[in-house]
Amino acid sequence: MTIRSKRLRGWLAGFFVLAIAVAWQGATAQDVVHAVSGIVKHVDKDTKTVVIKASDGTEHTIKYTDQTVVKGAKDTGKGVEKGADDTGKGVEKGSVDTYLAGKEGTKVTVKYTEKGGEKTAVGIKDASKATAKAVAQ
Repeated sequence: MTIRSKRLRGWLAGFFVLAIAVAWQGATAQDVVHAVSGIVKHVDKDTKTVVIKASDGTEHTIKYTDQTVVKGAKDTGKGVEKGADDTGKGVEKGSVDTYLAGKEGTKVTVKYTEKGGEKTAVGIKDASKATAKAVAQ
């Protein structure tokens, strides 16, 4: 074997290792979490989406799942599971559908990730007890 072919194989092996490292880093990168605060304008249980109207007037349609965490639901805080940490006060462990059922007009903050243009909620926090007056606008 010549020195030239050994060098070529070394370069190819190095390139292969570099390509694997870059692909691995991209695959293990965590999703960036965004947040939007506003008024719950509409909840659709069939498609599991909630429309949030931000203070600047933009409407954000965000999908939610059974993994979405709800915080600040003091009236539903009885559902905290045994063994939950102290920060679980007021956290509903039941269905997100149940929590969102009567929340139209309530101010919330939604933390979400976005992939392929689709926003998926990871957490919903009840921002106020009072209902908003500007829902119909």
